[in-house]
Amino acid sequence: MSMKFGIVITPRSGAEWATAARDAEQQGYRTILLPDTLNTPSPFPTLAAAAAVTSTVRLRPNVLAVPLRTAAATVRETTALQLLSDGRFELGIGSGRPDASAEAERLGMPWGSAAERRAQLADTIAAVRAAVDPAPPVIVAASGPRMLAAAAEFADRILLAAGPQVTEAELADMVRIVRDHTDREIPFSHQLIGIGDRLPYWTSTRLGLSTDGLRAAGAAGLLDADPSAAADVLETRREKYGIDEVLIPGELSDAFAPVLARYATTIDDQ
Repeated sequence: MSMKFGIVITPRSGAEWATAARDAEQQGYRTILLPDTLNTPSPFPTLAAAAAVTSTVRLRPNVLAVPLRTAAATVRETTALQLLSDGRFELGIGSGRPDASAEAERLGMPWGSAAERRAQLADTIAAVRAAVDPAPPVIVAASGPRMLAAAAEFADRILLAAGPQVTEAELADMVRIVRDHTDREIPFSHQLIGIGDRLPYWTSTRLGLSTDGLRAAGAAGLLDADPSAAADVLETRREKYGIDEVLIPGELSDAFAPVLARYATTIDDQ
């Protein structure tokens, strides 16, 4: 089980997006990820544009909010992305952030209770697997105990959708819940929130968080700036928890570059 790396980026223009996609592929990232919000470009056409200028990197929404689309719409768009990417699409999907209910309302889509959205998620995944050939890997974002338990039943991979101040112990507890609900070996993904003294704009400005505060809280998503120390932490989590994929905010790609370079000899085998 080798370590994998994905980069979460959003386009500012068509030309900039094409350049960013090619750069991510050349730098050794395995996957390009794009958020699914009404404040960012629609993920399906945007990832299709990335597919057109790349040949090996994988493409994944991070993550589709299932209440924003019907199952039939997700099947149709997934089929198109699998075709246009020559099978490089990965279905990142979840039941929706709590604050995304307003987005569903703007789109004229029902939001539903947490239980209804979990059922909708399972139904959408089943529809994709039944209709799309080849069926893409399914990465389910989960944080709470019920969603983690549900994801254990049908996910190919689980994104531990941990909040910015989640600790190592809490991360381990999320993994334990999944393992308690399945005999399958499900791999995990985890998104970083900072590196050294660097945080993404949203985290620092909109959420009002600081690296000092996160470090004092023992935030698991804040990685050491020293490449060797950072790699040691990532390898420990891979071995203990099965977290074999790390997602990097695009704003931090330069800070993460020395860590990525340490894995350069193994990335081609992933």
